[in-house]
Parts: sequence; structure tokens; C-alpha cells
Amino acid sequence: MPQKQVEKRKLGNSGLEVAPLVLGGNVFGWTVNAAAASELLDHFVDAGFNMIDTADVYSRWIPGNHGGESETIIGKWLKQSGKRDRVLIATKSGLDMGNGRKGLSRNHILRSADEALARLQTDYIDLYQSHTEDPDTPLEETLAAYAELIKAGKVRAIGASNFKAETLRAAIEISRQKGLPRYESLQPLYNLYDRAQFEGEIESVCQQNNLGVIPYYSLASGFLTGKYRSEKDLANRSRGSGVQKYLNPRGFRILAALDEVAKQYNATPAQVSLAWLLAKPVISAPIASATSVKQLDELLGATRLGLDDAAVEKLDQASAYTEEERKIA
Repeated sequence: MPQKQVEKRKLGNSGLEVAPLVLGGNVFGWTVNAAAASELLDHFVDAGFNMIDTADVYSRWIPGNHGGESETIIGKWLKQSGKRDRVLIATKSGLDMGNGRKGLSRNHILRSADEALARLQTDYIDLYQSHTEDPDTPLEETLAAYAELIKAGKVRAIGASNFKAETLRAAIEISRQKGLPRYESLQPLYNLYDRAQFEGEIESVCQQNNLGVIPYYSLASGFLTGKYRSEKDLANRSRGSGVQKYLNPRGFRILAALDEVAKQYNATPAQVSLAWLLAKPVISAPIASATSVKQLDELLGATRLGLDDAAVEKLDQASAYTEEERKIA
């Protein structure tokens, strides 16, 4: 199938250009097996999209898994499909892989990169990300390790995930002073419900330094699809426990606004939620995962929606925090 043309966005100063939706690989080896993942990946790429996000720790939380399952599934697909030159592979290191293997030390990063490359069956990682901060390792040591990987041709660009504003700012300054590679992107928790953590200081750091932003949990663990509206909707769902915290007055306010805008655009709440993120100038591409081709097509449809200012304002207002809500956000 010929690849469709989708307009790409620059990811910071990395030289990478990403289509406006990133496919989340966190479900591979969890709720999506290898065969279904291959079908999703083919469909995603043939629709003109290009970035796949994963991590070494996916999906270590499943009994019997050890981490690396998602990368392994993606690697087999890369090998079988021959589509390596059509995709950007983003992966991460730093979270606990067991046996003390965690953090952002030079040794751990270099070892983790080689292990990820083996699982992914590729010679290079397009975007290698620090999965979380490591207070025990100097920022300069981490960035120097990435410099080694870039020099060796194993990594093209680096990004940060779950960093606080002051840490990200300090890392960028060290890169500038020492001539080391710079974090070119941030992967934060950000969606229509979870706004407090990203908006404000960390958002400003990204804007001031021209960093790409690829938010995760773009649909708030599925809450923003509108399929969870009461406690009984959570029963026997793999993500049920992660959604419970959204079932409150603010969550219901957001769902009501999503329903209104979705009706106006003949779209779904999930599409409107992603389109709201895409309307924010600082966002490069939200990350979203799918478990079926039908679900994936729905998500891809969000990139063609183009909300007007009034729709964005309605969603902004519905998801704004009251004073009480801000205290617990």
C-alpha cells in the first residue's frame, strides 16, 4: 500500500520531523499481542504517520514479563516489514528494570541502549529519552553518555520525560556550556484533564528553548474517550483502576464539554481530546495507543479535525480548575 502524505512537524531542533500523532507502544506485550501489533504498525505507517514510542520497561508490570517486551515486538515488525526507513523509533531508559538496573548513569545508559538496539533489531534509535529524573547522577554525566551514543551513530537525538522545569532548564544550560547534546523534546503527562503539571513553568521552558512536546496519557488512560462515566464502567477493564480518579465533578464537566464539541464536529470525544492538544502551539504530537485498527483509525481522524477558537475555549473553560480543584491537582 502506498504511504499517504501527512504534514510533519519539526521536533525541537533535532532534525526529526514527526506526523501529528505518535503511536504508543506501551500496550504491546500487554493488551496487544505481536500479531495485532504488526497489524496496527502497518496500518499506522501506511496512513502516513511515522513515530512509534516505547520504553525498555514496557511491559514489566505484567506478571511473567521482564521488560523489553514492547521493543521486542516492534523489532520483529521492523525486521519483517522492511519499513525501518519510514519510521522514527522513540524509546526510553531509566526506570527500574530490576536487579538495580535503573537511573541515568553512563554505564546504565550505554548498556540499556545496546540492549534496546538488540531488541529493536536496528542500528540506531531516532529519539532516546531519559524516562525520569535521576537525582543520584549528575546531569553532565548523563548528557556525556548520550554524546557517546550519538557519536557512535547509535542515537540521533535525545529527549526527556517526566522532568521538572528546573531540572530541564539546568540540563539545557549544561548542554550549552559544555557543548553536549541537548534534550530536544519533553514527554510530559498532559491532557484535557491533567493540565496542572505541564501548563505554566515547564511549558515555558519548552517554548523558550524550542523543545518538541510529545505528551503521554493524552486520553487520560481512556477516560477522555467517554467510555468511562460511572464506577460500573470500570469493572473488568485493564485500565479501570487508573481511571477512577477522574470520576468527579471536574471530570464530568469535561465530558459534557467534549460531548458538545464532538456533536458539533460529528466527531468522537477521543478525537476532540486529541484535537485540543494539537491546537496548542507548543505541542508537537500527542502519544496515543490503540488495541484495534478501528480504534487507531478513530485516533488518526483527530489529526484532521482542526478545532476553531470557540471550541478550544469551551474545552479550556470546562477543564479549568476551581480553587479547590487546584489544591489537589
